Amino acid sequence: MNDYFGAHMSISGGLHLAPERGKEAGCSVIQIFTQNSNQWKGKIPSDSDASLFKEKIEESGLLDVVSHDIYLINLASAPGEVKDKSMVAFKEEMERCNRLGINKIVMHPGSHLGEGEDTGLKRIVDSFNALIETTPDYKGKILLENTAGQGTNLGFRFEHLKTIIDNSSFPDRFGICLDTCHAFAAGYNLVTAEGYKKTFEQFDRLIDLDRLLCFHMNDSKKGLSSKVDRHEHIGQGEMGLEPFRMLVNDSRFTKIPKILETPKGDNNEMDAINLKTLRDMVKSKG
Repeated sequence: MNDYFGAHMSISGGLHLAPERGKEAGCSVIQIFTQNSNQWKGKIPSDSDASLFKEKIEESGLLDVVSHDIYLINLASAPGEVKDKSMVAFKEEMERCNRLGINKIVMHPGSHLGEGEDTGLKRIVDSFNALIETTPDYKGKILLENTAGQGTNLGFRFEHLKTIIDNSSFPDRFGICLDTCHAFAAGYNLVTAEGYKKTFEQFDRLIDLDRLLCFHMNDSKKGLSSKVDRHEHIGQGEMGLEPFRMLVNDSRFTKIPKILETPKGDNNEMDAINLKTLRDMVKSKG
């Protein structure tokens, strides 16, 4: 298929198994973790592992593969063990993606842990400056993901993402992954036509739509401005079908990966159902 719809796929049993899992679920694009997402340390793929992965991607016909960094990473943390581990882990993520031929890494900016937004954002900028400078082989984009604003998480306002990019020594290395559930929970009303229009006008004014390089397509279990990050199946949460109908028919976003992070069910069958829901809303061009 040629529509840039897909889902997050498991790498259980090996990275090379993810592309086929994606195709079986009906994906045109996939997102993966390149290591166990609950462990700090992941191995760098061998030459043979990297070659096999690239071969399977080629065979699958997938249009794009996006990586998501591990959730343990917090580049906004103060100097100390967590910061040190976060820097090493993200550097290794860049190295893995370089070997695997993945040119987009989605990441959550981080949490200020009570030390304030300005302090947290500055630490993120400084961290990325060091990471990009010391990992020159990776030429891909780092996609900052907007967050729901739960706890002390940064990135729930477009202004946060703008601050990171504008203050970076390497602004051209950044893009954005927009999570629909997170945006809604953070107070961006994507549900009405007026709210949808205003949200993307604000995004374009602050960040530039050209930086929008990926979507996470998730309905929300909780309401507008709840600041609670709970994903739901497409059309079955507080957002309903309408924002997704507008998004899948928005010609500006036709070739941008749209990736599900909805609850899985057995054998990815819910991915297939959610993908069908999205595709059924696409208006015929004929």
